[in-house]
Amino acid sequence: MIELGFLGTGGSYSIAERDNTSFLFNTGQNLILVDTPGSVIQRIQKLGFDPFDLGTILMTHIHADHVYGLPSVFHSLMLHEGLIHVYGSEETVQFCARYLDLFGLREAKVRTQTVLHTVHPEKSFCLGDVADVRPFKVRHHSSSLAYLFHFAEGLTFLYSGDTPADSALLRRAGDFEVLCHDSSAPSRFFEQYPVLKTMHTDSAELGRLAEEAGVKTLIPIHFFGEVEFSLAEIEAEIRQSYAGRLIIPRDFDKIQL
Repeated sequence: MIELGFLGTGGSYSIAERDNTSFLFNTGQNLILVDTPGSVIQRIQKLGFDPFDLGTILMTHIHADHVYGLPSVFHSLMLHEGLIHVYGSEETVQFCARYLDLFGLREAKVRTQTVLHTVHPEKSFCLGDVADVRPFKVRHHSSSLAYLFHFAEGLTFLYSGDTPADSALLRRAGDFEVLCHDSSAPSRFFEQYPVLKTMHTDSAELGRLAEEAGVKTLIPIHFFGEVEFSLAEIEAEIRQSYAGRLIIPRDFDKIQL
């Protein structure tokens, strides 16, 4: 069984109860981390996992709230003999290489070594015998990717990353069981600031999108901290359209998938 742990569930502006979005999969063999905001090592431990089990990092894009903690991961583990594979788009991987080299974190003295992998939209890649992953281009930033995980246990999990609503993404992904998707704020804020619709998804639109696609389990994430609303409002808007299983995560929640 795959265990999903949330390091953070918020947008770029952290608040007391929500840090920047990042989560991991515990596969029983190693940890697969998605994105690296701050305090990753501490947060992995607070979730009850061992940071030395971290074997894979998938980066969605190079906005600061998703990548700024990457050097800290390797600096924290520099005395531990290990190997971490980092995956992302070509733009993301080039950025990560420069960012790590700025601190000398790919030098031989750093005992946890980095292997950088460029992945391409619609071309699947393998994470050992744990999962096959298919990336998709999304319309948030030129470096942005969504990821569809096909785990060996049979679970299929699509993570949108930061993105505006895109029904074509869900059609291209095909059949999957769990959708973890940008749900940055209730629709009233998107009506007030229409530019948000070009970058993110509101909760009402996500509910419609998930219901039309027949999503079995929906996990909204990436909740804005700059504006005031409750997660109950997110839930109510999604439930206007969506009738499936709904999980609204908080920081440090763990879910058995």
